[in-house]
Amino acid sequence: MAFVLFTPYIHARKPLPEPLLIPSSAKSALAALALMMSAGLAHAQSGTADGQKLAFDRGKGNCLTCHEIKGGDLPGSIGPALTEIKTKYPDRNDLVAIVTDETKRNPLTVMPPFGRNRILTEKEINAIVDFLQTL
Repeated sequence: MAFVLFTPYIHARKPLPEPLLIPSSAKSALAALALMMSAGLAHAQSGTADGQKLAFDRGKGNCLTCHEIKGGDLPGSIGPALTEIKTKYPDRNDLVAIVTDETKRNPLTVMPPFGRNRILTEKEINAIVDFLQTL
């Protein structure tokens, strides 16, 4: 009975539009874009994890010697607590400059110039900044 009732409805429906055909070159470009985006996300997550490891490493970044950082053990109190960093430093370059050589901005600082003194590489500084921006 239901078949009889719906038969006019089925016949009155418009045919489905033709499927959209995407050229293979566009498919390749879309696949490459998706791969680059996922690689960028993985790199950002990796940079954040590496940055935290460096920041907490007592022999390398050693940020906990002077700063309180969420998740860190035995923090120091010489420098400010590292919280709401992205709000305090919305321009990432400012934060990179501080970690690289804070003496340029504040000659009286006790913060070591990690980049100028080659304590940290540029890649390590960027990883630490990635991490700091999550705080």
